[in-house]
Amino acid sequence: MQTRFILINTSHAGNVGAAARAMKTMGFEDLVLVAPRWANVLRREETIQRASGALDVLEHARIVATLDEALEGMTHLCATAMTPRDFGPPTGTPREHFAALAANGASSSTGLAQQGVAFLFGSERFGMRNDDVYRCHVALSIPSNPQFGSLNLASALQVIAYEWRLALGGYAVYEATTPAVLADASELAGMLAHWERALVSIGFLDPQAPKKLMPRLNQLFNRAALTQEEIHILRGIAKMMDQSTRP
Repeated sequence: MQTRFILINTSHAGNVGAAARAMKTMGFEDLVLVAPRWANVLRREETIQRASGALDVLEHARIVATLDEALEGMTHLCATAMTPRDFGPPTGTPREHFAALAANGASSSTGLAQQGVAFLFGSERFGMRNDDVYRCHVALSIPSNPQFGSLNLASALQVIAYEWRLALGGYAVYEATTPAVLADASELAGMLAHWERALVSIGFLDPQAPKKLMPRLNQLFNRAALTQEEIHILRGIAKMMDQSTRP
């Protein structure tokens, strides 16, 4: 699936860099700028800083003079236009529209792989021109606070890139931390025996009248699903309790 992000008349260099970063986090790299304010916007310091490492996206980005050039090869055009219009393409949320687009692509003879999907973003101050919106198949609207629905250009691009990536299958989530190793039954039993001795030593448990204290603690620790590290901590506590009662 060919995916292209098109920025029309972008006026802030930082937004170009931030857009490149947003694209790369979702695995996209086809960026086209239509008549940006700065002819050297791809090399400006602010652009590079805001790209935050997505320099390969900037290196492959193209600057063109007209929208026609930017749309070459694209078959499905998505406007990002928040301002209501009397005429134009239907409005849809990214998630709903992408699900329908993926479903149609799966059932068609050409499929999604043969299509080119373009996401069009207008200038920061004025958004998209009516004539540009009219060319699109849909006007995407990101559900937001009705009292404050204005999104930064790069933020809006990030949301749409994320939703589109989900529609294409998404990425796997990797554990940020090493999974803990759960304690087995024998380790738990050893810790409980240690605690029993410590509780007796501090006078909390009367071995002549235990009143099911240890079975209740057993059930408590079972629900806690203790790890081996936590077993070590609890045994360390029991050791200190036992030592504190010695002469």
